[in-house]
Amino acid sequence: MQYVKLGRTGLQVSRICLGCMSYGSPKWRPWVLDEQASRPFFQKAIEAGINFFDTADMYSIGVSEEVTGRALRELANRDEVVIATKVFFPFSDKPNMGGLSRKHIQQACEASLRRLGIETIDLYQIHRFDPATPAEEMLAALDWLVQQGKVRYLGASSMPAWQFMRCLALSDQHGWSRFVAMQNHYNLVYREEEREMMPLCRNQGVGVIPWSPLARGLLAGSRKSREDKDSTVRAGSDPLADFLYRDPSDWDVVEAVLAVARDRGAAPAEVALAWLLSRRGVAAPIIGATKLVHLEAAIAAVDVTLDEEEVKRLEAPYRPHAVAGH
Repeated sequence: MQYVKLGRTGLQVSRICLGCMSYGSPKWRPWVLDEQASRPFFQKAIEAGINFFDTADMYSIGVSEEVTGRALRELANRDEVVIATKVFFPFSDKPNMGGLSRKHIQQACEASLRRLGIETIDLYQIHRFDPATPAEEMLAALDWLVQQGKVRYLGASSMPAWQFMRCLALSDQHGWSRFVAMQNHYNLVYREEEREMMPLCRNQGVGVIPWSPLARGLLAGSRKSREDKDSTVRAGSDPLADFLYRDPSDWDVVEAVLAVARDRGAAPAEVALAWLLSRRGVAAPIIGATKLVHLEAAIAAVDVTLDEEEVKRLEAPYRPHAVAGH
């Protein structure tokens, strides 16, 4: 495994981050693995040198944090691993159960700490931006968590670049802890982040940890055609995939990945992830895995170096998209 500093921090993370949305309760989503079934994935990741694990309070309505916390406490050295979780999405429609108010941020952090069974969250991220809460209130509340020792680093997720820059500027203006990571929607099928967010993160020293790096499995070669939605349980029960990846040109990119993978004798996921890992500013794509071969392909991708011609072949079919994922 290779390691890199997360942005301009001194924090070292593995080039692959294991996304833990897939582990928790199948009652939440049919493709989610329960605790017993998920254990081999944590074991394999740790044995391979992965030290970066990402979850969120809303995954399996808290159960993902519980499963992740128990696995890492039992299988890993807590001082070596980086545990990340997120706050924003509500558990219910009752007041103060979601968003980024001071009240919800503080109570959600306390709840995540209890579920994870740890004293400090390494990377605490806002899952989305909350337009209903003043940015100053959100940022001050997050800084308070850092000052209290409940959180070590702060991160953000998909939002417009101007909004993210405003948050960074406000933190600098007030002397608050600033965001050190951006978890954004970025892969070979969706590259709109290259216009503003990626250059901004490089300029500001923010580490990029993309979500959906394989486009909901599209770039892993799991589907046989554009219309195929029955090849996997997730493909048949993930409406967000249809929303994010519906452009006719998307399949042209998939076919380019499949062609390069065939010529290399590699798995499509290795090729797609190798491309993403080669992008300036990308620290660690967040990988979801419900089969061990998914995780093995992600680990293997770290050692894959694409040549200039292969990169051109992969990038050539791309066409501009409407913004998606914010």
